[in-house]
This record gives sequence, structure tokens and C-alpha cells, in this order.
Amino acid sequence: MIEGGMCSVELGELGLDQGGHLLIKRALRTVPVHAPVAVYGSAPELAIHLRGWCRAQGHDIEISQITGGPVAVLYRGGSEDGRWRDAESTGEAAIPQIQAYANWGLAGRSATVEAGAPAFDFPLDTRAEVWAEEAARLYAQAAAAQWNPATAIPWDEPFVLHDEIEDAVVQVMTYLIENETAALVVPARFAAQIHPHFREVMQLLAIQAADEARHIEVFTRRALLRRPKLGLSTAGGQASLKTLIDEADFALSAMLLSVLGEGSFLSLLQFLHQHAPDPVTGEIAWLVAQDEARHVAFGVTHLTQHVREDPALLERLAAAIERRHDTLAHTAGLNEEVFDSLVLLAAGSWQPEALRAGWGKVQILIADMERGRARRLRKIGFDWQRAQSLSALHTRNFM
Repeated sequence: MIEGGMCSVELGELGLDQGGHLLIKRALRTVPVHAPVAVYGSAPELAIHLRGWCRAQGHDIEISQITGGPVAVLYRGGSEDGRWRDAESTGEAAIPQIQAYANWGLAGRSATVEAGAPAFDFPLDTRAEVWAEEAARLYAQAAAAQWNPATAIPWDEPFVLHDEIEDAVVQVMTYLIENETAALVVPARFAAQIHPHFREVMQLLAIQAADEARHIEVFTRRALLRRPKLGLSTAGGQASLKTLIDEADFALSAMLLSVLGEGSFLSLLQFLHQHAPDPVTGEIAWLVAQDEARHVAFGVTHLTQHVREDPALLERLAAAIERRHDTLAHTAGLNEEVFDSLVLLAAGSWQPEALRAGWGKVQILIADMERGRARRLRKIGFDWQRAQSLSALHTRNFM
């Protein structure tokens, strides 16, 4: 309110310690530095509280002695303007900057960061190394597609399996559990390294980790549905997964885990859905495949964009594939227990002709995995011949 050329604020019985300071701050923001604001009010000890508040906020004050007049006249100080003088903008809300800075810390995009804010160590702080235009859409899709393991799977639907078929399911589930555990650890680690400026990618990795946690839950529950313990875990399988967890470079990790490993797992999950011996296993494979498709999509779109901005990345990606192949050359690849279980599930029985057909279906699966990897490598930027040769180097353990 303007009275006689002076801005004024009427507090009535509202005390400064009851929210009255908000009205005063609001009034002060409307006047220039050193301009007066008259404060009226009848709260007990208002003058004393105003004096202390002004001292803390950097404003001058004159306590009024006029009967019926204001309690005090405040003169806006310049401390608030000085506080934000060297503040820094974090850019636009919709578009991330090329470089995110340590002193931006946890502030969101388009926020104004006060000078003197602490520096945070987020190693992944450039747009090129983490960004994908599809990240926001994939995150929204993932958030909308979350499913509840307790209700989405027909756990109570009756079915009858031969003991050896059930054992094959348990062995495959055991294999899937440890692979999905690696697929949880990797994005969870990188999510903590990404600068919050690139929040869509950070959120997407977090929800990917949540997806994998859910996958581990349903694979474990299916394995233990009719058996007291899991199956066998091999040294070669663990060695293969350790190379994924040990990879410290975000782009190389996306190539090895998402594009090649999880991409191969899409084919495996579709195979399991098609040849599931029971409704529980079939529904699990179907739901998990929907999640994994998003993980693969992010890896492909991110690397495709990264390669456009930095063509030299292609050779680094190829070297990572070759290096992992050489590291695992001494291992057996996919353990025979899992391979045999897949053959038996595809066969559906122990009849020789059924087993022959099951074996053939697993060979088709392996060929389909290799073609899928080559297609994704081609999309990222490799020529077709190089894509095929690199796809062939992928670990025989599938992931």
C-alpha cells in the first residue's frame, strides 16, 4: 500500500514470528534500495522484533513515536541484492547445457545458484557423454509401465511339470538372476555419477535399476516356487559379468551391457516366453522383455547421438568389445547346464526327435541374437561388415 508517497504494510495483530515477516519482505521487494516502508501493527513487542529482524536482514529501521502512526519505518538495505550479485544461472529448463559445472550442485535446470555454493563431484558432467534426446520419453514410458510382481504374475495358476522340466526352469532362472543383478549394479553406479543437470538420464538409470530389482524378485520367486534352492552358478558366467561391473566408462558400459548384453537377452526372453512350460514362466518372460526393450533403446539412442558428436568413439567401442572378448577367451561361455535346460524347454520332452528340434531352436536363438547385435551396432554407426564381426565377438554367455 502507498500512503503519502511511502509504501506501507498493515500487519494488524499478526506478529513477526507468526508470518508477518513475509508481508514485510513482500513490501520491501517493491521499493528501491534505501526507500522507506512504513509498518503498522498491534502485535505485542512488534517494534522489538522488527529491530532484530532488520539487523539480521540488513535493513535500516526507525522506531516511530507518532501516536496512531506506523510502528516503524524500514529502509530497504542492499544486502539481498549483494547476496545474488554473482549468482549463476544453470541455463534453460528444457534444454541441458553442453557442460554442467560442479558449483551447480543439486540445483535443477534453470535455477539460479547463489555464489559460494559447494562444489559437487559428478564425473559425468558433459552433455555428449550422457545425453539422449529420447531419455525423457523413455523415463515417462518406464514410469507408466511399472508392474507389481505380486499381482501381474499368475503365481497361483495351477500347472503340472515333469521334475526335470521344473529343474530346467530353476537352472535358467538361476542364470537370469545373476545376470540381472549385474544389470542392476551397473546403472545404479552410473546414476550416482551423472550430474543432476542431466536429470532425465539420471532418472532413467534409477528406474532401470528398479526394473532389474523387480526382475530379480520374480526370477527368484519362480525358481523357488517348487524347489527349496536355486541351481548352479559357474565361474565362467561370473567372470563374464564381472567385466561388465568393472567397466568404468559410461559409453563403453552402455555398449557392452545395454546394446550387446541386454539386446541379446531380448531374444532370450522372447524364446522363454515362446517355450515356457507353464503360465508363470511365460508371463514373467513377457513382462521382463518389455522393460529390457527400454533399456536397450536408451543404450542405442544414447550411443548413436554420442557417436554423431564424437565419431572417434566408434573405435573406442570396438576396442572395448575386442578387449572383453580377449579377457574371456579362456572361459567356457554359456554353461552347459543352462544350454541343456534351454534345449529341454524348447523340446518339451525327452523324445529324440523333440530334443533334435529343441537343439535346433536354440541354434536359431543364438543366430537371432547375433543378427540383433549386428543391427544395433549398424544403427550406432558401424558399417555392416564391422558390425557383424564385432557381434560375433560378444561373449558366449549372452550377457
